[in-house]
Amino acid sequence: MLPFRLIYHDGYDLNLGSHVFPCKKYRMIHDRLLAEKFAEPGDIQIPEAATDEDLMLVHDPGWVTRLKSGTLSYLELMKLEIPYSRRMIEGFWLAAGGTMLAAKNALRDGIGFNIGGGFHHAFPGHGEGFCAIHDVAVAIRWLQRAGAIRTAMVVDVDVHHGNGTAGIFAGDTGVFTLSIHQWNNYPSEKPPSTVDIHLPDGVEDAEYLDKLGAAVKVSMDGFQPDLLMYVAGADPYCQDQLGGLNLTLEGLKERDLLVLAMARQRKIPAVVTLAGGYAIDVNDTVTIHANTAKAAAEVLRSAHHTASPVSSLH
Repeated sequence: MLPFRLIYHDGYDLNLGSHVFPCKKYRMIHDRLLAEKFAEPGDIQIPEAATDEDLMLVHDPGWVTRLKSGTLSYLELMKLEIPYSRRMIEGFWLAAGGTMLAAKNALRDGIGFNIGGGFHHAFPGHGEGFCAIHDVAVAIRWLQRAGAIRTAMVVDVDVHHGNGTAGIFAGDTGVFTLSIHQWNNYPSEKPPSTVDIHLPDGVEDAEYLDKLGAAVKVSMDGFQPDLLMYVAGADPYCQDQLGGLNLTLEGLKERDLLVLAMARQRKIPAVVTLAGGYAIDVNDTVTIHANTAKAAAEVLRSAHHTASPVSSLH
């Protein structure tokens, strides 16, 4: 058995067809981890969908209503950049529920892992860049409302700036946001995170890991969050269609080990969501995400005797 649960639902597939966002990757990750005997069926936990009330801890009621009723304007659909369907809406509600469950598990197990989520471009009143609901922000607000945590840190390593995260938590002293991303990439407008690392095109493993490690160490030690939300995008990969960085498969796993080990050393529970990944060969994206799960297990097993969960949510 794994030292943490893997959160997964078949409904994570947003039914986007031949879209560049390969939503089939979620099932492929699930199947890969079982086929490799990394996980057993008993390690998989099926989430319930978030409620509308949960989503409205972050999102405007009008946005939630328009999503559910299929009354988005043409401009709203253009910003979202994915086709509307009932299956798509159900997928976002499930992803939010999955990240909430992973966050609850993290407080108990040290790490919570959602095979999905990380939709960091969503804003309170609109969606952008394939992201309709900001599951990470919803999970933070849900735990704060329950009194399970006071503070949280978001470390976002997707190749694209976490603009929705920065916008939602702007001016909020209880949530520290860190984004490391390619500067010359989507989104064109990048509202400031607490810490932004703007990378030039073509950055490789060594420079990336050096800059990320230094920033995360200083930020964790200074802020000392109750919870880490790790947005583990696969798209800094050198063969990604929507990225322009040059990280290898090995470098990406080192990235995951670096961030999660820093959290573990400081006894900070960590929640993993997967965010983007658009490799030319979808199997590379699946490998990167599967390696994130393997890194999480390595970190938790190596430091299990020092793990000290902050709280429990009943």
